[in-house]
Amino acid sequence: MAGYLLPGLAGAWPAIRGPLGIEDHTASGHGYALTFDDGPHAQGTPAVLETLARADVRATFFLVGEQVRRNPGLAAEIVSAGHEVGLHCDRHRNLLRLAPWQVREDIARAEEAIVNATGLSIALYRPPYGIANAAALRLARRRGWRTLLWSQWGRDWEAKATQESIEALVTKDAGEGAVLLLHDADDYSAPGSWRRTAAALPGVLETLAGRGVRPTSP
Repeated sequence: MAGYLLPGLAGAWPAIRGPLGIEDHTASGHGYALTFDDGPHAQGTPAVLETLARADVRATFFLVGEQVRRNPGLAAEIVSAGHEVGLHCDRHRNLLRLAPWQVREDIARAEEAIVNATGLSIALYRPPYGIANAAALRLARRRGWRTLLWSQWGRDWEAKATQESIEALVTKDAGEGAVLLLHDADDYSAPGSWRRTAAALPGVLETLAGRGVRPTSP
């Protein structure tokens, strides 16, 4: 994956976030929401869950339908550990390259897989690469889902990312209301990238705790 196509989300979206129903901060405007995309992953997700359990921090995992079908037990484990789940996609594709019917089909397949594995209904949606099209946004609105992007990211999918760079980027200017984006899987990223994310996570949590910002629901 070459990288997300919308760098600097906080600066790119403000004029249209409201009308399109796209959000990039916590609903309350307080605390920080830690989110993970692209899982579940057989190695990355357990590593992240272990760190979160030790720190007693809850996160939100935006799941991919094809990964849930490969690892349904892990999707259920995320929920049983007290974390929230959202819908990312069924196959990780740029929605701008898909016809409306393909978007609807992709989301429907992902929803079915996630609900079957977790027993939870969907309330949060995040399109692949942070890029939504009209079909996806209309569907999310009709279903009553919040379309949630992020305010900070660690660029942890990149081959050049390091533990230190991930920690620095995802916590840069992160304060009240921040939504942080990391990845617990490497299926659409540089091979082994989840290892650097897992290694960076304790430092991320420590930095935010030091600022007095508490984890919260998105």
